This record gives sequence, C-alpha cells and structure tokens, in this order.
Amino acid sequence: MALRNLVTQIEEAVLSLLLVSMTFLVFAEVVARFGFNAGIHWAQEATLLLSGWFVLFGASYGVKVGAHIGVDVFVKMLPRGVHRAVTVFAVALCLGYCTLFLIGSWEYVMKMKMIGIELEDIPIPKWTVSTILIIGFVLLIIRFLQLGWMVIKGEADGFHFADEAEESMHIANELKESEQKEGRS
Repeated sequence: MALRNLVTQIEEAVLSLLLVSMTFLVFAEVVARFGFNAGIHWAQEATLLLSGWFVLFGASYGVKVGAHIGVDVFVKMLPRGVHRAVTVFAVALCLGYCTLFLIGSWEYVMKMKMIGIELEDIPIPKWTVSTILIIGFVLLIIRFLQLGWMVIKGEADGFHFADEAEESMHIANELKESEQKEGRS
C-alpha cells in the first residue's frame, strides 16, 4: 500500500508541476508581450510540449482514478456476468489500441533519434521530448492491465467513468436541501 501511495503522490506531483509550469510560462509570455512589447521566443513551443506531456501522462492517471467520461448506460443494464465479459473485451480493445500507438511511437522516437534534429526554438534533441509518447502509452497499458485483472478477479465491475449526471443530481439535491433549510429559518 505504501508503494501505491508513493506512486500516486509522484503522479500527482508530476501532473501538478506540468500544469503549473504551463500556466506560469503562458502568464510570463503574456506579460512580456503585452507589458514590455517583447516575447519569449521559445515559450510557445515549450507550452505545447508541456501540454502534450500533461495530456499523455494524465491519460493513465485518468484511467486510474476514473476521471474519463464514457457512455456506459447499456453496459450497466447487462447481467453481471455479461457486463464483466463486455468490460474485459473493452479492456482488450483498449490494450490493442494502446499497443498499436506504442509501436508507432517507438518507431517515431527512434527515427527522430536517428535523424538527430532538434526542436525549432529550443536546442534539445526532438526525440528526448517525444519519449512521452512511449511513456504515456506504456502507462496506459499498465493501467488497462490492472483494470482487466481487477475485473477478472471480481474486484471491479467496470471502467468507473466519471458520472456527470449522478454528480449533477447530487448537487441539485444539495441545493434543494439547503433551500429547504433556509425556508425553515
């Protein structure tokens, strides 16, 4: 459990660092451009790279915590055994998709390393920052393998998507209750 908590803290720290870095860089660029009529020539490329890292690294974290949205009304209506089978099939499809992208990412990064080109505005080899493609899809594969194993063992029954309708109903009920309490006062 301690290792799992450490991994979660590291993931959250990396995601927070990426988001804060991106936000700070955009803010600094806006201040430089509009406040001092100057710019940071590499800011746009760095922001784009940071956002790419944020999305690709965050995708696996989203699978872990159930932050992705999905349409699962039909699947939830299926009998438990069929629901589990459909979920395992969906996980297998996700694994296949991620594997294809991982293979393509590996080939792309290796070609960038072989060619040896740098980023346009930052003197860093392009292949080094492109490794997030490999990292992101490996992490996604790990998350889907974990989910699939949990479903097979019966510890999970599905993807645990974010349920916006349920969250909205919860907020609506809280508002209704607070209005009723205010009405009594």
